[in-house]
Amino acid sequence: MLPSSPKPLVNTVLQHQHKWRGRIGLALVASLSVLAGMTDAIGFMASGDFVSFMSGNTTRLAVAISEGDLRLTGRLTLLVATFILGNALGVIISRISKRHALPLLLCIATLLCGAAAWPMAEQLPPLLAAIIAMGMLNAAVEQVNGLPVGLTYVTGALSRFGRGLGRWMLGERRDGWRVQLIPWAGMFVGAVIGALLEHQMGIRALLVSGLLSALLGLLSLKIPRRWHLGYMPR
Repeated sequence: MLPSSPKPLVNTVLQHQHKWRGRIGLALVASLSVLAGMTDAIGFMASGDFVSFMSGNTTRLAVAISEGDLRLTGRLTLLVATFILGNALGVIISRISKRHALPLLLCIATLLCGAAAWPMAEQLPPLLAAIIAMGMLNAAVEQVNGLPVGLTYVTGALSRFGRGLGRWMLGERRDGWRVQLIPWAGMFVGAVIGALLEHQMGIRALLVSGLLSALLGLLSLKIPRRWHLGYMPR
């Protein structure tokens, strides 16, 4: 009698790994979204400017230009450019560290803790540091099992969820659209926490964001290396 083929067993193992890679990835996305929401709420309440919500800053920039407010125009242009710089730095650090999350998240933690410790009354420097950190955060996770995810913005996630809901209502059965609520929920919860912290600590609440970033960096060491390579941008 010929031995049975090992392929069914191999397929079962691969499916199990795929499922757990997705679960761990989404847990990481949720945690990082909490960090993003917390930081954005703290920055917004402390300065009146968005730290990660560049759509809002872009709209405010357009309004400032239409009103001829040169001071606000210059400030918002600087904020948007800083966010772009942060995203670029995130990819560079990710590549230099061979796509390990720990160095990236420790750099983010350093920026946030430095912003919290800023000794002067002028809040623009700590705000810029927080914006760079949030731009860099987007390099921590870009996709999970082929599904695109955003960490510091949720408009895209809600849009993908809404389109998926529409297809489901039409009778189409596709996977992946429900999980788009995870980054939204994470950012929402994080923003609530950040608002509560800012009421108590002011801009120094960014210290909590920095400590959370460092903690998530350490926890990322527990994620299998080959899984993490699939999460981070190439």
